[in-house]
Amino acid sequence: MKQTIISRDKISSGSWLELLNIKWRDAKGRHRTWEAAARTQGRGAVMIIAVIKQTDEIILVKQFRPPAGRILVELPAGLIDDGEPPEVTAERELLEETGYHGSVVCVSPPGFSSAGISGETITTVTMEIDAENFNGKIPESSQEDSEDIETVLIKRCNLRTYLKDEFSKGNGIDAKLWSYAAAL
Repeated sequence: MKQTIISRDKISSGSWLELLNIKWRDAKGRHRTWEAAARTQGRGAVMIIAVIKQTDEIILVKQFRPPAGRILVELPAGLIDDGEPPEVTAERELLEETGYHGSVVCVSPPGFSSAGISGETITTVTMEIDAENFNGKIPESSQEDSEDIETVLIKRCNLRTYLKDEFSKGNGIDAKLWSYAAAL
């Protein structure tokens, strides 16, 4: 028997998230329930692997994340607006969060990062940054008023050491970034 969603009932909703009670039938025909979170807007998210080609530095961001209760080290990311291709979102978010702009090299299919709690998809967009456009300086960002994001440049060969150091300082590390570092 095939697993089937029977219903998705909203338990609660806020400005950005809603809590759902999902009723489904499992492969043995049993009726089950599952609680999940969903975004109220948008079509998923992008995360951006942006590398400065001349120096092989990756662009990271650090920001306070209230649900984690601490500063997190992350890849730049953002929500995809309705009707917007992921690569356009990536270009917009990288510029907004860090001031950098570059060329899209690769766009992954959407994937799931925490499917036990949310059906949100994340598309990975890889970008190449030409350092000559920035004269060796971190450019000015155009963050929204609610954002307080620090841009960090780290050589990819030093990424794992940097992440371990940040963790030892009490900062959190986004799991997707840990995975990227492990794969290097």
